[in-house]
Amino acid sequence: MTMNTARTARIALVGDRSPNVVSHTRIPGLLEALVERDGLVLDAYWVPSEGAEDTDVVRGFDAVWVVPGSPYRSEAGALAAIRTAREAGIPLLGTCAGFQHALLEYARNVCGLTRVAHAENDPDAADLLIEPLACSLVDHEGVVNVEPGSLAQSAIGSDRTVERYFCAYGPSRHLDTLRAHGLRFSGHDEDGQVRIAELPGHPFFLATLFQPELSGDGSRPHPVVRALARAAVEHARHRGARQPA
Repeated sequence: MTMNTARTARIALVGDRSPNVVSHTRIPGLLEALVERDGLVLDAYWVPSEGAEDTDVVRGFDAVWVVPGSPYRSEAGALAAIRTAREAGIPLLGTCAGFQHALLEYARNVCGLTRVAHAENDPDAADLLIEPLACSLVDHEGVVNVEPGSLAQSAIGSDRTVERYFCAYGPSRHLDTLRAHGLRFSGHDEDGQVRIAELPGHPFFLATLFQPELSGDGSRPHPVVRALARAAVEHARHRGARQPA
């Protein structure tokens, strides 16, 4: 007997949900638009940063989206969610603070840079991976040049895009070490500053300093969000196929 192994994809939205964070208020509408425009159904659960400290919390999901809204109440929780998604092959999207913490997790747990810190969380640390930007990107819009052949280029469908930001922190040092350990920086601004990171060989691991949630009026999912949804649905399909009959 042939059985239908299709299942609804479950996505963990990791972050401290707040009505004062515009990207948070837009996400429910984006998820609805994914259904209406693309037929991509995601069953979304908000996971507060403290709740993500237990690494098993996100392990059963088909995608993890580490959303903006820093400082997180628990840096450890955000990092644990990213690490679980990276090691377990769960599709991951990190936006704004999610991008910053994806780099921080990789530096500490893959590159052995155990003392690197985020200036927003630990401003007096001796080795800051994430520092205040020379020019704040709060409420800023700018060009991002995307590397051909990258996951980012495949998702966005172009080698040039204009994106919106709402952040004041970004990566500064140790970038060559992260590259040497396999992380790819696939998007840069017009001054060559890193704006997108991805992990080749992972089913879907993408992080953007810009906020795709802020694209347009919120009625059309950004291509990066759509790409995450497709990856989540694919993950759910494979996971359903692996379950015993």
